[in-house]
Amino acid sequence: MATTVSAAGARLMRFELSRRLIAENAAFVAGGVNSNFRLGMAPGPLVFERGEGPFLHDVDGNRLIDYYCGMGAAILGHAPAAVARAVAAQVEQGFLLAGQTAVEFEAARILCARIPAAGRLRFSTSGSEAVQAAMRLARVATGRRVIVKFEGHYHGWFDNILWSAAPALNAAGPAEAPVAVAGSTGQEAGDAAGLAILGWNDLAPIEARLARGDVAAVMMEPAMCNQGAIAPAPGFLEGVRAACDRHGALLVFDEVITGFRLGVGGGQGLYGVTPDLAVFAKAIANGFPVAAIVGRADLMELFVRGGAVHGGTYNAQPAAMAATVATQGALTAEGYARAGEQGLRLQEGVRRALAGAGIAAEVAGFPLVFHVAFGLERPARNFRDIARGDRAGYARFAHLLLERGVRVLERGTWFMSFAHDGAVVDATLAAVGEAARAYARG
Repeated sequence: MATTVSAAGARLMRFELSRRLIAENAAFVAGGVNSNFRLGMAPGPLVFERGEGPFLHDVDGNRLIDYYCGMGAAILGHAPAAVARAVAAQVEQGFLLAGQTAVEFEAARILCARIPAAGRLRFSTSGSEAVQAAMRLARVATGRRVIVKFEGHYHGWFDNILWSAAPALNAAGPAEAPVAVAGSTGQEAGDAAGLAILGWNDLAPIEARLARGDVAAVMMEPAMCNQGAIAPAPGFLEGVRAACDRHGALLVFDEVITGFRLGVGGGQGLYGVTPDLAVFAKAIANGFPVAAIVGRADLMELFVRGGAVHGGTYNAQPAAMAATVATQGALTAEGYARAGEQGLRLQEGVRRALAGAGIAAEVAGFPLVFHVAFGLERPARNFRDIARGDRAGYARFAHLLLERGVRVLERGTWFMSFAHDGAVVDATLAAVGEAARAYARG
């Protein structure tokens, strides 16, 4: 059995069994994974036995402090008892009923009360699907085609939106006139015909593009958390809201990450700017496959009387709805305060450890989601700032952390959960200090 992280320099963790299982099962599962986004981290994809609170236990016997948190979904931590009990009780009543249930209506009432934009909602199963519904609805409502999206903002993996989510700067064109860069082979130029790509946190280009009169919606993360953890510039969201109103376009917030990480009202609640439509997923149900599109009642009613089709066999699946209700019930003000305090303490500790080792880095973000970028000399304002950081260097640091029992995303994002208490943060910072010194030694 491998040891857990130690401030005294415990034996480094190894992952041989994970490596072997991935290699063996690649004969059945392409690459040994069921999402390309699980391929990245050195020394390779890991295989886990279970998760509990802030920890993951892998097949090699390692207990890892986890800052993936299910790619941001596990806001309460892994396998919280209240959610597990609610799901188990609901499963006894049936799995999929091809009709409505009381628990989905309860979940809907809770979310409509919490989310400013939620005059009505529809449930779906993934953020990618819900984004597609929002795009369709915007086009039906406005009679226009163009969706404005921003470099560095990820809105799902479908062909018509997977553009410029993380473009190489040598392919992205000038900052004042970005070029749409495909995120995958197999995409065709025509897939981007309904998109206009702009740089984020800059109001003037948005105003100019909207003035052309063909934009159905401006879609964005209210805070950029897929690439970095960047807050909107003062007045930016308010300016975009006003510009959309002037030019007859809808404002759509992708709150797949920001929803419930920045508070129960998401980014719109934190910043006081209400979009016309918004998409939520991930932390909405602590890891169960639940997403929602919410919006003004008149817009959402277009699904009923406007000819806009929205469907899905697994939408509002009862066990997932029970998880939604239980998760939302656990997202208390006291829980946010405790977790937020630890998140800020962790950020400051990481900042100090890196500086103490002579590593130039920016640590920025929010109490429950933050980003570490190596090689930056000032806070990032948009994707191009983040992209100029030392990504390879940070990836090496992430591997050093993993060997010391702390699992973080190689792209620099750290997700906190309510289960990450003071002792876990202390252990994390001990590992960060060791990894930083090892990195500095080369």
